[in-house]
Amino acid sequence: MEWVTITSGVGPSKLQTHGPVFANDSAQHVQPPDSYLCKGIGFTSQESASATAARTPPQNVSMVLDTGSELSWLHCNQTTRNSLPDPTIFYPNQSTSYKPIPCFSPTCTNKTQDFPIPASCDSDNLCHATLSYADSSSSDGNLASDIFHLGSSDNISGLVFGCMVSIFSSNSDEDSKTTGLMGMNRGSLSFVTQMGFPKFSYCISGSDFSGLLLLGDSNVTWLAPLNYTPLIQISQPLPYFDRVAYTVQLEGIKVSGKLLPIPKSVLVPDHTGAGQTMVDSGTQFTFLLGPVYNALRAEFLNQTTGVLRVLEDPNFVFQGAMDLCYRVPAGESSVPNLPSVSLVFAGAEMVVSGDRVLYRVPGEVRGSDWVWCMSFGNSDMLGVEAYVIGHHHQQNVWMEFDLEKSRIGLAQVRCDLARQRFGVGL
Repeated sequence: MEWVTITSGVGPSKLQTHGPVFANDSAQHVQPPDSYLCKGIGFTSQESASATAARTPPQNVSMVLDTGSELSWLHCNQTTRNSLPDPTIFYPNQSTSYKPIPCFSPTCTNKTQDFPIPASCDSDNLCHATLSYADSSSSDGNLASDIFHLGSSDNISGLVFGCMVSIFSSNSDEDSKTTGLMGMNRGSLSFVTQMGFPKFSYCISGSDFSGLLLLGDSNVTWLAPLNYTPLIQISQPLPYFDRVAYTVQLEGIKVSGKLLPIPKSVLVPDHTGAGQTMVDSGTQFTFLLGPVYNALRAEFLNQTTGVLRVLEDPNFVFQGAMDLCYRVPAGESSVPNLPSVSLVFAGAEMVVSGDRVLYRVPGEVRGSDWVWCMSFGNSDMLGVEAYVIGHHHQQNVWMEFDLEKSRIGLAQVRCDLARQRFGVGL
């Protein structure tokens, strides 16, 4: 097993991971090893992981780990770096192994078909990509390849990524800490697809925002048995169905064990593909389509009557989609015992304990009270035609993405103890 040092953080629209990536001119293409353990991951307001970057000589970079995105990319500066280089910038001119990809190449014409915005040809006949995210962040630049290195493994040549020169961020404070994004969905150009790993796993702690990422087979004997839910695939192209997302079947929602009266028909994709359920580490919270969100909101509000004081402010909607908020006296680091919310999938269940059902909104104060909001949002208010399971509700859950058997495994676990088992942070 290979050990890779990774540090990371978590953001509203995309989970970020920081991990090492290196380059070497003499490197040859090699098959990936059985597994890499990426350790030292810390999850904060922005999800990020340290990587050492592809170039010659090596350059450290930080990349956002996002299971909801395909193309990995780095923030590039085409000029020659000075004696004090910006650690959040990749300098392709300093890498003799860096190769831009022409727009007529098979990579550009055949492997970008699942990009939300089709790749194009720029004035230099290079493959150009434009990416956008749910929080209105965006980036654009050219596709390229370089040599990467993970931990003590051999070098990996020809890894395709985006060298982005124009970036807009809606959360510049957090995004300025990273160099780019590591796409981990099922698309042809995602990091995990290019590396050929049959599976990967991660675990996010709910206490100190640390965690770990394992690329490859885990073979963790001490872990509780995983409950698996199959990945859903629809072969025909549909306008609202993301074919390369990790899609599962949401079968119901419980509040303190009470199953909500939700028609099964609203939980399955319709003829347009709208209504799929995606597991997305790059999204902070969980978003539900309107009818399901309203049912959850009503039941949670009913079960917390007399326990929490509702924020009576119709003009305040957290992140544009969360309109059930409460006032909690400032200074209280936690909220009273709250109902749990369980997301029921085919074959598995994800239990969101009371302390993760609410989220304290940074900087929001009403008198002597803090503002806490229910950490489930209304997809309809964002114009999103899908259910999205974000990383906030994946805390203290071992998440295994088994690509070989087309399934996702879940198990409740103390992620801080899991880190100790792997010798992380000791």
